[in-house]
Amino acid sequence: MSLPRNGFRRAPRAAETPAGSTRMTRYVTDGRASIPDPDTTVAEGLEFAAGGAGRMAMFLYAAPTPEEIAELASAWDLHPVLVEDLVHAGQRPKLERYGDVMFLVIRSAHYVDETEEVDFAEFHVLARPGAVAVLCQDGRWIDGSDGVDLLEASHHEKALLRDEELLRLGPEAVVYRLIDAIVDGYPPVMQGVAIDKEQIERQVFSGEPSVTERIYRLNLEVIEMQQTTTALEEVIDSLRAGFRKYGVDEHLQTYLQDVSDHLARANSRVTEYRSALSQILEVNATLVAQRQNEDMKKISGWAAIFFAPTLIAAIYGMNFRVMPELDWAFGYPFALGLMLVFTLGLYLIFKWRKWM
Repeated sequence: MSLPRNGFRRAPRAAETPAGSTRMTRYVTDGRASIPDPDTTVAEGLEFAAGGAGRMAMFLYAAPTPEEIAELASAWDLHPVLVEDLVHAGQRPKLERYGDVMFLVIRSAHYVDETEEVDFAEFHVLARPGAVAVLCQDGRWIDGSDGVDLLEASHHEKALLRDEELLRLGPEAVVYRLIDAIVDGYPPVMQGVAIDKEQIERQVFSGEPSVTERIYRLNLEVIEMQQTTTALEEVIDSLRAGFRKYGVDEHLQTYLQDVSDHLARANSRVTEYRSALSQILEVNATLVAQRQNEDMKKISGWAAIFFAPTLIAAIYGMNFRVMPELDWAFGYPFALGLMLVFTLGLYLIFKWRKWM
């Protein structure tokens, strides 16, 4: 991984904050959330968090721009390698620590039934004492929204900013809630895959020729889903390994264990579906081969049937002076009759052997 040559420029001042920012900032004081001035910079948010116990600054980026990442990197004094990871999306879920900054890459999944595809969204999460930042790399949230629902919408059962008890536990609580919300989005994806798998099974045995491509496409989605869930399990294992070292609250430890159980069930279902689709693909290949074999039998049978009269006609079409039945009055009807007998005989034999 190459390091940026010139690094990132320093964060803009409050007056230089770029227009059209995608950042949403929230302050938390003793579990209660508030909305700061829209022009508040990341550095000012960190100053607020450092101003007293029980304070936390939250930064949510729906689609971070290079300028916003530069501001965040400067205010948080991020390592250049970490900054490069923030700039480049398309990474597998992972957990890394740079000093007091914890960096996570996690992926949510949303099933699109119209196209039978799993739509993934990638999140980069930064957590440090008193502050947490969530960057959605492609502008889409867990369920296709812009992230407001998970934060504070009254109709969302897991709206983070309405859970004062959890917010009092600090940035780790935000990270765990985000992972929980993402894992909760996996079962609907599995349900969509299960429905398509059942439809594919019916198509396979009905002999539809387009089913092979559908199996391949769905199998690719399941493989990518399995890679996501397996990598996220590794992330959760790494988080649990740091419980004692980083003094994680026991309530959060229990919370993460529950999330881990849900993820394990989702990963188990993904593995089952991948195995099932592989078996379906094998069954489909066998059925296709059988149908091709039956077609070849029919083609071979008809070729043999037409070959018999052709052979007789070819023999009698030879231009020789002395030939049997050449001067016989019934020679022509005899040749036609012989063709008919051979043709009918071969047809009955192939019919009896179920080649026709």
